[in-house]
Amino acid sequence: MTAGTRDEDGTVRVEQLTVVAPRPRAARTRSATDEQFSAFVAEHGDDLLRTAWLLCGDAHRAEELTQQALVRTYAAWHRAQDPLAYARRVLANLRVDTWRRRRREVLTAPEDLPERARNDVHARTEDRDQLARALALLSPRQRRIVVLRHMIGMPEAEVAAELGVSVGTVKSTASRGLATLRAALATHQEEAR
Repeated sequence: MTAGTRDEDGTVRVEQLTVVAPRPRAARTRSATDEQFSAFVAEHGDDLLRTAWLLCGDAHRAEELTQQALVRTYAAWHRAQDPLAYARRVLANLRVDTWRRRRREVLTAPEDLPERARNDVHARTEDRDQLARALALLSPRQRRIVVLRHMIGMPEAEVAAELGVSVGTVKSTASRGLATLRAALATHQEEAR
């Protein structure tokens, strides 16, 4: 490859540049990591997006959170013993950070999605809509605990450690949150009749 410089009289002087090719071993390692990560995203990307949506209730914000979590997971790919657990933890941490920055949030219901997306998954949207409305009734703390404990399936001790609260707080908050969800969903079912 060559590069040129101009003298005062407009003459172009050409100099030789040295291009260093990457070492084949590093290229193979990088490619293998990329392939592993691509397979991970293909297998678990939708689950992470669903988890993010359950945590925040907004489709666009859920996509952003998922992308941020995947970027951080990729950066720590070789350090993470369980990439899915790592990605979920990053996702939960990102959401907790958002809650700390914003004490008040307005959740958007799935019906705010474009019409084309609604038609593709109309049957599931009804259930998601009910769930989103019920989750919106919970306090941010209750929502975090219910989603992490019952929708992701994290053990109580992990949820407590993740959120910096006691196991008893996780149990009592989850119990109150589930009671609120049950009441909200029961009310919706009665109205539908």
